[in-house]
Order: sequence, then structure tokens, then C-alpha cells
Amino acid sequence: MYLHREGTPTLLISLALSCFILFAVWNWPVLPFAISVLLSAAIVVVFLIIVWFFRVPRRTRTSDDRSIHAPADGKVVAIEEVMETETLGDRRRQVSIFMSPLNVHVNWYPFNGTTTYYKYHPGKYLVAWHPKSSTENERSTVVVEHPRYGKVLMRQIAGALARRICTYAREGQPSQLGKEFGFIKFGSRVDVLLPLDAEVTVKLGDKVSGSVSVIARFK
Repeated sequence: MYLHREGTPTLLISLALSCFILFAVWNWPVLPFAISVLLSAAIVVVFLIIVWFFRVPRRTRTSDDRSIHAPADGKVVAIEEVMETETLGDRRRQVSIFMSPLNVHVNWYPFNGTTTYYKYHPGKYLVAWHPKSSTENERSTVVVEHPRYGKVLMRQIAGALARRICTYAREGQPSQLGKEFGFIKFGSRVDVLLPLDAEVTVKLGDKVSGSVSVIARFK
């Protein structure tokens, strides 16, 4: 496991602030000893939680040419048929994965292919499970094309706590299973829009691991 580069500014600021508060608590004692101990412990715990948020686990996976892997850690909160109007212009099977603040927040490519579309959309910060979050929240859209089975759209959606979506995918670049295509800070969701004939292999409520769990298979 290692720490993600997107966490560097946040971790440095958090570390500096934590050290300053701890220094002040123990060098200018104005609080009772017990309160100082509890406050110090709380500051350390909060900092460790922030560190934990930016963790990137090392994972092993097995795959075949038809497998579509989860692009993110989290819980499957929606499986439904939708009309995709931004770029594909057809009906799709949507699988939505909600990432809590405690999940790993890296986003991975779900299979090997080529990125054919990318667009960032500014927007609102509705809770990630809100029905309108897919179209009204801050979000980024990435389409990856499999050389044999066609296109899959992934939409990174900011949640109520998220205030920054990072997307590394660009049109024309190759995508590789297990390689990062983005990162979302502090609670969010990823929608995966599959071909209608894809076989969905997860169900509502399932917990999935990004780049490891197979959520569907191409037909």
C-alpha cells in the first residue's frame, strides 16, 4: 500500500495544522490535563483518517477478454436501463457504485482498450445517491472502447463532501486494466454504462473492489 499523489497538499496542510495544535496544547497549557490528552488523541485520529483516505492498495487480479471490472471500490446502489444522451446516444445498462469516505477513492480502467471521449462538467454537490446527481452534480465522463466489444461509459460524480474530481484519461490514450484513470476526493459515485446485452454479474447491495471485482461480461 502507498499514498496517492492527490493527497500530498491535503496531508501536508493537515500535518502542519496538527503539529501546531499539539504544540500549542502542550506548550501553552490552558486546558485541564485530561482534556489536553483527549484533544491530542482526537487530532492524531483525525490525521490518521485523512492518511487512510488517500491509501492506494496493491491488488492482484485475474481477467479474460470479456470481463468488465469495477472502476471503483464501494457498494452497488443502482442497476437500471437508462438513455445515454451526452455522447453515445443509445440505451444502456447502468451500474452505479457509491464510494463512502472510508472507501479507496482511486478510479481504475475496467478493461483494456482506448479512451475515445472525455469531458468535465461543473455542477452541484447533491448527495451521491440522489437520482439527479448523474446529470446535475460536478462530474467527468470517460468512454473506453474495447477493440472487439464496443464502448463503455464511466461517469465520475462528486458527492456532497467531494469538491474535486481528478481525471487523467484523455481521448486517444490507451486504457489498461488496473491503471488509474482518476480520483475523487471525499465521498462520491461512479456510474458505469454498459451495452444492453452485457451480462451484469453483481446485484444491488454488493460491495465491490476496484479493478478486482468483475461487475459484468461482454456478450
